Amino acid sequence: MVNLVKRAQAGDQDAFIQLIEENKQALYKVAVSMLKNDADVADVIQDTILSSYENLRGLREPKYFKTWLTRILINHCNRILKERQKVVPMKEQLEAGEMEVDTSGREFLRLLNKLEDQYRIVLLLYYVEGFSIKEIGTILEMNENTVKTRLSRGRASFKKVYLKENTVSIYRMEG
Repeated sequence: MVNLVKRAQAGDQDAFIQLIEENKQALYKVAVSMLKNDADVADVIQDTILSSYENLRGLREPKYFKTWLTRILINHCNRILKERQKVVPMKEQLEAGEMEVDTSGREFLRLLNKLEDQYRIVLLLYYVEGFSIKEIGTILEMNENTVKTRLSRGRASFKKVYLKENTVSIYRMEG
């Protein structure tokens, strides 16, 4: 990927398109996890692609392209979330189950969407996107120990949600 990034930085548009294609699923998963609204997800991905294209030459370490791209996406998501707080919603947001999400890991993502934002994004970046604790700290601009704490608490919260969901399912089947 480093060679592809360097080509894109040199102005090769095909290389940039290939980079985006390779990372679009990861961008979508992170954006859906944060925004839970397909219209906003589409906007934020478009803004991320434009920002990354305009600022690609400023990326000093090509090996961190995915981390850098994810950070841009999260910044755009946070901007939209901030704007939402200023607006009173006219109708309820879509439920996570109504959205088109990659079917591999669909149940995991559904349960993940029931967690608090601070835990959901860390778990998503760690388990789904495969970022290290150090990379997550860089992306979210937080201390590595904070990332570890949120991972630990996020796992505990996920376990509670998972057990609650499966216990309810068992009782429904027996009753």
